[in-house]
Amino acid sequence: MQRMYFTEEHQLFRESLKEFLKKEVSPHIEKWEETGTIDRFIWKKFGEMGYFGLATPEADGGLGLDLFYTVIFLEELQRINSGGFAAAMWAHAYLAMTHLNKNAGEHLRKKYLEPSVLGEKIGCLGVSEPFGGSDVAGMRTTAAKEGDSYTLNGSKTFITNGVYCDYMIVAAKTDASAGNKGITIFVVDRNSKGVSANKLNKLGWRASDTAELAFDNVRVPAANILGEEGKGFTYIMEAFALERLVMGINAHARADYALEYALQYMSERETFGKKINQYQALRHRIADLYADMEMCREYNYSVAYKMEQGEYVVKEATISKLRSTKMADEVAYDCLQFLGGYGYIEDYPMARLLRDSRLGPIGGGTSEILREIIAKIVIDKKEYRAPKS
Repeated sequence: MQRMYFTEEHQLFRESLKEFLKKEVSPHIEKWEETGTIDRFIWKKFGEMGYFGLATPEADGGLGLDLFYTVIFLEELQRINSGGFAAAMWAHAYLAMTHLNKNAGEHLRKKYLEPSVLGEKIGCLGVSEPFGGSDVAGMRTTAAKEGDSYTLNGSKTFITNGVYCDYMIVAAKTDASAGNKGITIFVVDRNSKGVSANKLNKLGWRASDTAELAFDNVRVPAANILGEEGKGFTYIMEAFALERLVMGINAHARADYALEYALQYMSERETFGKKINQYQALRHRIADLYADMEMCREYNYSVAYKMEQGEYVVKEATISKLRSTKMADEVAYDCLQFLGGYGYIEDYPMARLLRDSRLGPIGGGTSEILREIIAKIVIDKKEYRAPKS
């Protein structure tokens, strides 16, 4: 293991998490994949173990640990082979809760953040829209101020945890004439009058609920603004770096699991009197895939280290997601091929892993958008700077 990043305490945490997932999560995965509903009890178990509070300050009931505990959390979630379950957990902890951790005032921290750490409340992040996709500045959802509250109208889509959540972190335009400087982020209760959710039928991530949300004259208290009015776009851009690194880490961990499984299968499967891991064409393809996975893993660790040191890693996190998710798709595709006909059978893990992996180059900013961000940095010399606190 990479000792420059992981201490003995990190390793003990990894072993404890592995045991927890094996005992408390794995026995339920097939049911959750089939029903598309994750039972509420597991959220509270995660909360009791402190897994939702890894990045939350101790003052808010969290553990305030370094980012490599989060890396371990993400990696081990990928090894249970349910991208949907993993997404539900990290979307709560690192999409919704990230905004609470960074920008919630005392009132919102008490009402939403502390119960989120305990797994008593589930959160989601609502940014993407049916007509906007990756174009955050072009969002159409509006919030008009009326006295001490706002009236929210619009829609969001592809929202993980959107059906079964308790609250939503929602971005809306409070000043349509100000472009990206007119976006504000609110905390919205799921049971607010005028909120509705339609569950989407997905290719993969079957265990998680992914929703299209609608807001019809929803009243939101002005006290539910996160940070400052009009600063929402800046907050979203800042959070994107973490989200993209999360997806990069997910990808290398997913690929590592796929290769490990395929290698075990190939060491047992015989054709024409020899194990299939002795065929040169397959051995060399494994070598290429493993090398690509290892390069992505080491790169992602280095980006996590930079982020932990407080660097604003927009470029690095964008590269992490772009390259790692592409690599993971290639690994999943070829590992399914290594299993032959069994790779296509649902009783084996590769069919689900292939479906789940395909979301990687789409969610959190498509690969096409990420390439344009990198092109702006490399070709146009655009600088992305951390928001002023």
